[in-house]
Amino acid sequence: MNLKEIKGSYDVIVSLGSACNPAMELKRLNLRTFSGPLDWSVSLSLSDVNRLLKNKFNNFMELENMQLTDGAFAFANDGVGVQSYLIEDTHYNIISVHDFPIIPHQHWSATYTSYKEKLTNRINRFIEKITTSESVLFIRWAATYEQSLELQAILEQIVKGNFNILILCPEEGFKDVSEINWGIDKVCAVKVPRLPNDLETWNYVLEGITLSSRKQ
Repeated sequence: MNLKEIKGSYDVIVSLGSACNPAMELKRLNLRTFSGPLDWSVSLSLSDVNRLLKNKFNNFMELENMQLTDGAFAFANDGVGVQSYLIEDTHYNIISVHDFPIIPHQHWSATYTSYKEKLTNRINRFIEKITTSESVLFIRWAATYEQSLELQAILEQIVKGNFNILILCPEEGFKDVSEINWGIDKVCAVKVPRLPNDLETWNYVLEGITLSSRKQ
């Protein structure tokens, strides 16, 4: 698929990572209708996300598989600066970056129960949306041809309606947006600058993509 073919209206548009930027840009452009289970995490390899989807999120972010990683992440919550722990799910190699606030004299797992409840709700909503909607667009920052081919095959088994996949492939030093002809059904891949928060890139790639009127 090319960019022209992927333009159009979708019942739901969701992010598959690799970090927060796809979800943030969808929200900025009023294309995001709910918070998904991968929106506020880092998944460096689409292969891990593929495995997660294939397993229907089974054992995702279970406490026995989670560990504190080096560093912390600062973000604004209602205008207030908040720092959070970086917590990795070692089973799926996916890192939570927003969900475990640093609270003095408390272990990072002190807020796990409320986090897991929130995550379960996000997973259930995600599955419900992609299995009941007539049209779905999945967006992923950074993936290979092989990973995208695998993703397409997995989604064929999950999604009941029509779906497309938009892959943004960042390249260091590249300054334009160029389509990549992978020849994978339902997959549009574009080479973009390695600037995940570049508004010009996102505006260009997402131009002409809308939410269907019945979902707005």
